[in-house]
Amino acid sequence: MIANTTAQERQDPFRLYDLESRYYDEMFMPEQVPRSAYRRLYQQLQQLPAEELARRQQAADLTFLHQGITFTVYGNDAGTERIFPYDLLPRIITADEWHTIERGLTQRILALNLFLDDIYHDGRILKDGVVPHDLIYSCRHYRREMRSVSAPKNVYVSIVGTDLVRLPNGQFAVLEDNLRVPSGVSYMLANRRVMKRVFPGLFGGYGVRSIDHYGQVLLSTLRSLAPRRAEDPTVVLLTPGVFNSAYFEHTFLARQMGIELVEGRDLIVHDAVVYMRTTAGLRRVDVIYRRIDDDFIDPLTFRPDSILGVPGIFNAYRAGNVVLANAIGTGVADDKAIYAYVPAIIRYYLNEEVILDNVETYLLDDETQRDHVLASLDKLVVKAVGESGGYGMLIGPHSTAAEREAFRGQILANPRNYIAQPTLDLSRAPCFVDGTVEARHVDLRPYVLCSGNTPADVTIVPGGLTRVALRRGSLVVNSSQGGGSKDTWVLED
Repeated sequence: MIANTTAQERQDPFRLYDLESRYYDEMFMPEQVPRSAYRRLYQQLQQLPAEELARRQQAADLTFLHQGITFTVYGNDAGTERIFPYDLLPRIITADEWHTIERGLTQRILALNLFLDDIYHDGRILKDGVVPHDLIYSCRHYRREMRSVSAPKNVYVSIVGTDLVRLPNGQFAVLEDNLRVPSGVSYMLANRRVMKRVFPGLFGGYGVRSIDHYGQVLLSTLRSLAPRRAEDPTVVLLTPGVFNSAYFEHTFLARQMGIELVEGRDLIVHDAVVYMRTTAGLRRVDVIYRRIDDDFIDPLTFRPDSILGVPGIFNAYRAGNVVLANAIGTGVADDKAIYAYVPAIIRYYLNEEVILDNVETYLLDDETQRDHVLASLDKLVVKAVGESGGYGMLIGPHSTAAEREAFRGQILANPRNYIAQPTLDLSRAPCFVDGTVEARHVDLRPYVLCSGNTPADVTIVPGGLTRVALRRGSLVVNSSQGGGSKDTWVLED
């Protein structure tokens, strides 16, 4: 505990800051000395009265409110639309740390694209026994309709949000990959805009790498995948509509890229070509940045009851007349059971050692691993393989006996649907909470853009969405579960 003794020191914003040795602290070394990257921030916070910090937090919250930066919590009877919780204090990453993250994420996305191309074509990795056949074919996100269908440039995944955690040894590890319709990048960009307003002097003097160009890099990535040799390919963002939890992000990104935001009813397919309805008539569409899940994208191929998608769009995609980013069927590669094999996938396709390790993972369709997990439910985290947002999850140390018993039954009924991992000691970062600075658990979601099959084709905007478990002691960072976010500063060399 960082203690204070004099009357003047009682106003120290860090008076309640608790340093626990089991967690890596982003700001402080074990000797309670600020890390070099955080030294200027620490000094600034010491000089600002609590009232001034509170005023800046309020100004940040009002900015989010006025801009309509919200998210939706499903199943909440009290009202689902909420202002996105924002923490005033930045999370700082050094240039050396970021270099390792960049290399690791680049390696990962290149290997996963090779994996997806392989399993939908020759299946070499399955024939060689590196990944079990049954694990692939039992995955609910595996799309048999994609067999022998090639993605442009063999890029199945062009937009990725990979969740990283920092472990007690200070090293980053991959917690999970988000390859279907990764969300949250708009909050990363909005956080930066707000930070520049509430801490302009501090930000300006810190040497923080820019993320403002993300929208244009995203647009350039999408345009590079266009199937036609058009000088000016038409790119659109396909949204499920205003009732989707990420609708704010859809509108935000469409504005950032200067492209049309469309719903399924705005598109039509004729002779396996996709057109957009406009006031000037039909306009051909070349690339669709889709924010609709596979199940709902085409009622003629997938769910016939979907009113969100575009009838016939899969035939246009299969004919090579339109690009869907990300490609259909990519969810098989972010199945939480297949995640356990990603290090082996990297070695198989790239013949390289893994730069960013996985978290230890138990596969529950293996009897030995399942027995161990069932005997240790009070110590482990159990996750449904296809869920996200903190849903379908049991955090053993924070669970009740009844909750553990319910999960036991679910595991035994469908072991393939669950994995288990140790309860991680996520790193902690300083947060402004109730007038003081306190430590809260964080993770990091950088955003990766890929337009080809070499490291030069991968762009990672320096930063990401740092998510925060704002409730004291909580390890759940998802906004839908009471979490928030903060700006992420990657420093110049």
